[in-house]
Amino acid sequence: MEESGIKGRFWRYGPLIAWMLMIFFASSDEFSAANTSRLIGPLLRWLFPNMSEETLTLIHLAIRKAAHFAEYGVLALLAARAFSTSSKAWLRSRWIIASFSLVVCYALLDEYRQSFVPTRTPSIWDSLLDTAGGVSALFALTLWRALRKRFDRMNCGAQPN
Repeated sequence: MEESGIKGRFWRYGPLIAWMLMIFFASSDEFSAANTSRLIGPLLRWLFPNMSEETLTLIHLAIRKAAHFAEYGVLALLAARAFSTSSKAWLRSRWIIASFSLVVCYALLDEYRQSFVPTRTPSIWDSLLDTAGGVSALFALTLWRALRKRFDRMNCGAQPN
């Protein structure tokens, strides 16, 4: 049985809230394309000195979009961890819906927030990419849990050597 007191709630929701704050910070001017290019550009030029400016720009964009996908995948996994171990049975039984809902709402709110940051360009496409990252992570987690459960059932009668 999971702890239902303050310690249990902090253990469940602390990492989720911390990650949401990290995403909030990443939506600021600090992580705008102009600022991330100061780090990514020189690294790419060092790794591939003959890379054209067009290729550099394209790779920079791909890295930023992959980061969107990945950060919302992590958000979904942390939400699944929090909700599937909740002390509330109704939330535990609906962890996947709650996790998906949180990812969608946070992705939309994140893009809305970016509309107030002059150096950021909000886009519904980024929200869809964020959601795809979350859905992919939830799908992978659900598949992993099903395979683990099946494997455990297959080996429940195995005798140790």
